[in-house]
Amino acid sequence: MRKNKIAHQELFSAAAEMAQGLIDADLGGHVVKKRVAVGGRGRRSGARTIVATNFGNKWIYIFGFEKNERSNIDTSELKALQELAKTLLEMNVDKTSAAILHGELIDLDGVKT
Repeated sequence: MRKNKIAHQELFSAAAEMAQGLIDADLGGHVVKKRVAVGGRGRRSGARTIVATNFGNKWIYIFGFEKNERSNIDTSELKALQELAKTLLEMNVDKTSAAILHGELIDLDGVKT
């Protein structure tokens, strides 16, 4: 998402919407797709984000792409993303904190919308 220069605020807002049930597609295996606006272009022509979630308190962005770069993910990519989602969602607080500390994950909590 850094490559596409999507602001943390946009990602945080999208996560808040997803927590309210506003997702674009449930891909199964705790993986959902959500459109996010990019550079004032709006969501429709913006980026697609793939998010790992427990549908409660964890929303982890794991992949993103602009609509003009590709239309979707394929079956093998989805399977790999579902496996990644399972691993990430099983992480305890200590492992999650360590991943944030080492820059492997970015915590959007506290970002103002």
